[in-house]
Amino acid sequence: MARVTVESLRKEYDTGSVVAVNDLDLEIEDGEFVTVVGPSGCGKTTTLRMLSGLEQPTDGRIKIGGEDVTDVHAKDRDVAMVFQNYALYPHKTVFENMEFGLRMSTDMGETERERRVVEAAEMMDIEDLLEDNPDELSGGQKQRVALGRAIVREPDLFLFDEPLSNLDAKLRTSMRAEIQRLQNALQITAVYVTHDQHEAMTMGDRIVILDGGELQQQGRPTEVYKNPVNEFVGGFIGSPSMNFVDVGVETSGSRVHLTGPDGVFQFDLSASYINDRKDALDSNRHTLGVRPEDVELATEGAANIITATIDVVEPVGSDNFLYLDVNDEFIARVDSNADLDPGDRVTITFDETDIHLFDTETGRNVFASKRDAPTVTT
Repeated sequence: MARVTVESLRKEYDTGSVVAVNDLDLEIEDGEFVTVVGPSGCGKTTTLRMLSGLEQPTDGRIKIGGEDVTDVHAKDRDVAMVFQNYALYPHKTVFENMEFGLRMSTDMGETERERRVVEAAEMMDIEDLLEDNPDELSGGQKQRVALGRAIVREPDLFLFDEPLSNLDAKLRTSMRAEIQRLQNALQITAVYVTHDQHEAMTMGDRIVILDGGELQQQGRPTEVYKNPVNEFVGGFIGSPSMNFVDVGVETSGSRVHLTGPDGVFQFDLSASYINDRKDALDSNRHTLGVRPEDVELATEGAANIITATIDVVEPVGSDNFLYLDVNDEFIARVDSNADLDPGDRVTITFDETDIHLFDTETGRNVFASKRDAPTVTT
């Protein structure tokens, strides 16, 4: 395995009228599993294709294992890639599919090729399928073959391009665990691209979030979740998504007072919490962000209560999602034992340490640098 360095990577199309990736810098440690996530068109697959050599960067450098491979052809890079659509040869057996790359790109003897394939097949629990053709396999079995084909190469870098998106939900869950098990066993240096933020959060040692071809934030998944640097990251990471409410900000002595739209709620930040954060509030309009799981039904005597009407109750097993009329889509995630119905009036609250304040114009989290565990960001 190897360390990967991406320096000021840029990819343009149509003579520069479309910038798919803009000035991307990344350091991926030897043996690290990095997930890259973002909405459609954010540049994640283009980045992966440049790492593999299938796309030539417009500008910037790529190093794998200390070697500059920016201008090295894909077939000459020690990289293996697992695709979304499996990319298996339909006329070849499972064994032949897994062996093909070794036979075409190495001078390895037949005995060694067979040993590699059998070992990888045993690791993927598909040793009984080696003589089958792809059309005899299920989707999960095909993906295991594709993973095994990458493993036999024993490359410096593994690249995964949304490999589980064609599988059903239950199979995706089991295959996520399988890939994580392989990564732990083989200490793979890997870059895993996905549009599914749940996959990105649960699988990666580090998560990289892109939007519009630009790096928004990178860091450990829990750090990014707790401390998003901007409104986009706060809304993109987490399910259900973070609630956002435009608020007015007024300072009174050592306290800060937040007012929701049309006076829907009033919220006071204490002097002990605001402390040196007050200087970050450089305007009187911000967007408040709070995650649904941090919104609670208020008990008697609670501070900063907000009264709202329930529009929809959505049971999801252990929890209920309450859609409230605080704004267009404000969700509280509460215990399923709460006996509530649409139309009920409820009082809710949340702790001041759980809120985020975003600059209305730039989207920047004005308190991000003041929190306890800042992430690695651009």
